[in-house]
Amino acid sequence: MSAAQAVAPTITNAGTVPVKARKLFVNIPVKDLQRSIVFFETLGFAFNMQFTDAAATCMLVGTDAYFMLMETERFSSFAKKPTGDSVTQTNALFAITADSRDEVDALWSAALSAGGTQASAAQDHGFMYMQSFYDLDGHHWEVFWMDSSAINS
Repeated sequence: MSAAQAVAPTITNAGTVPVKARKLFVNIPVKDLQRSIVFFETLGFAFNMQFTDAAATCMLVGTDAYFMLMETERFSSFAKKPTGDSVTQTNALFAITADSRDEVDALWSAALSAGGTQASAAQDHGFMYMQSFYDLDGHHWEVFWMDSSAINS
């Protein structure tokens, strides 16, 4: 059965705002913590020193969204299954918003200038524009802008 023919899932808690506000922490392994910090600082991200030590740091992504960059050994101490190789396997796609098409391009260009690599060609859907890159550890990041008037409230 193709995706066009598939029956949509049943959702009982549909909405456009969370039932309960929560903070989001995404933990990802990195090979060299300092190198990753420099890379993401170049992209304009800040870090919370309260949650930083020799093996991990907390990157501020949104009001209540954070990425914990953890050296591979520290990350593995939390994981119960083997850690995938982010250079050869995709385990997640991290998508973050930008305020404009120009900001998408600027963030993408900064990532490439700082050592990241292009993940795929730009996608322009009119109401949404996206660029994607791999960070220094091979994690796939997508930066997108979406016309807020195209979103049904």
